[in-house]
Amino acid sequence: HAGISRQLLMEMTIWPAGVLAALALLVVAGRAVPASDSQAAPKPNIIFLLTDDLDLTLGGLTPLVKLKHLVTEQGLYFSNAFVSTPICCPSRSSYLSGRYIHNGGAHNNSVAGGCAAERWVSDAEKSSFAVHAQDAGYIASYAGKYLNQYGLPGTPTCSKLKDPDCAKIPPGYNWWLGLRGNSKYYNYFVSHNGTMKQHGSDYATDYFPDLVANFTIQFIKETSLTHPGNPILSVTAWPTPHGPHTPAPQYSGKFEGRQAPVTPNYNESSDTLKDKHWLVRHLSPITPNIAKGIDGNFAQRWDALLSVDDHIERIVEAVNETRGLANTYFIFTSDHGFQLGQHRLPGDKRHLYENDLRIPFVVRGPSIPANTTTDRVVLNIDVAPTISDLAAGRVFPDQDGESFADLLRNNDNNKPKTPSSWRTDWLIDYHGEGRAPCFLQHCPPPPPDNFHVIDASNNTYTCLRSLDLYSSRPKRNEIYCEFADTEQFVEYYDMLTGKNETGKRTVTSADSRLTTKHLSLSHLCVQDPWQLQNTAKTLPAKKKQALRAKLQELRQCRGASCHVQPGL
Repeated sequence: HAGISRQLLMEMTIWPAGVLAALALLVVAGRAVPASDSQAAPKPNIIFLLTDDLDLTLGGLTPLVKLKHLVTEQGLYFSNAFVSTPICCPSRSSYLSGRYIHNGGAHNNSVAGGCAAERWVSDAEKSSFAVHAQDAGYIASYAGKYLNQYGLPGTPTCSKLKDPDCAKIPPGYNWWLGLRGNSKYYNYFVSHNGTMKQHGSDYATDYFPDLVANFTIQFIKETSLTHPGNPILSVTAWPTPHGPHTPAPQYSGKFEGRQAPVTPNYNESSDTLKDKHWLVRHLSPITPNIAKGIDGNFAQRWDALLSVDDHIERIVEAVNETRGLANTYFIFTSDHGFQLGQHRLPGDKRHLYENDLRIPFVVRGPSIPANTTTDRVVLNIDVAPTISDLAAGRVFPDQDGESFADLLRNNDNNKPKTPSSWRTDWLIDYHGEGRAPCFLQHCPPPPPDNFHVIDASNNTYTCLRSLDLYSSRPKRNEIYCEFADTEQFVEYYDMLTGKNETGKRTVTSADSRLTTKHLSLSHLCVQDPWQLQNTAKTLPAKKKQALRAKLQELRQCRGASCHVQPGL
């Protein structure tokens, strides 16, 4: 298969004797995996496919043509999928636990911010969807990037890099391939079933996306022989297309010359930027050199994704050849979105805007009609309760998210929710990372005329994100955000889309993205899908009070209390 070396595939078949013995007994952390009840209906296999930094709004799915053919066109596409926190470690902790970050997840990517820290290890990690699935008889595997601080000093049990416990396997997994630290493609350390191994820079043996895929495929094939009576849960967590978004050699330059999309909020005008929070309103315009870098990153991200597309094809083939597709769910998504020049942000996430919050989300599986779409909102915190529901037949009290298994099991006994009962409001929560003495992500601060900073301590906010378009209630598509800063800053955007009868924005040429021309604000459409007009100051007092009340309700929610009443 393209992009997969035979030597690297063979490496995955070499298992230490202790690991083989453990696999034969199927014991992890003292828990024996029970065999499935042969008389019960067979439980479905669950294949969770997680990318890193994959955008939805800027065409991130375009190069994934095999995903489209094998998963999207054979399953259900969620057109309104979001993360509750637009950054790696917090979002991943929410995927695994089903919790908002105020209930035990990471607040940011640092140990001090809870990433792979004591609170996580002693609480939420012990009740991840893998633990619940394993308790229900599943054999579980994890391959790829876990949490950004995993295996690094400062986390529980890891005081220095060579401590054996730095490679500790989290509860719930029988097979484990966990990257130490953040996304890498070469020159990294990885915990291979509890033993830390070092990899170098040889594509044939070290390219991490290939290693991840091969481990997953080996897991699927071997367990079909050793434990055919047990269903499997497989998590494949690529580093792709996170920076440095290094493509496989055979795909390097495939999209050379492709330019990043020029959306109406690309290189945003100072006319509207001045009404945004401190960090964004101080950003400098995108220069030609920065634009060139954005285009290069855009093309290279697509190059790197071609390997992921190959891997998805091979994973689907492996399931088909061993356990069959008729009783297997595939869930594909990303840990958050991405921006490439929107609101003058040259390339990252972390912000309250749609580019960062919206994610691709597709599910293929039993009873799901092919090539269908739902407008129902799905969040990263919904994955854990859904997998728990599919695997264990229940949602657990500490899970803040909602199971969407009713959509997947659409039959006479499991009717999906009607639009009037869909979730309409949810929490967005982000804690900015800044360092003393400048309290920006990096110190010293850049000069004001070259200020391209992606994060700061005062980029800390909670938002009420609302989407209610499919019921008889008044239509809403809005976000209301309160910042924890000295200004007590508020941003509010009404994103209902509609035809603009009085004026329009067009940005089409390569030059226009560097010298974006704006119409008078009075001519801009009232509806604001590009989040250009912060209208918090003109919100009616009654509406603002209602938004603040629901936001406060979600800030304090836990478990079922996070399922707030639909509507405002």
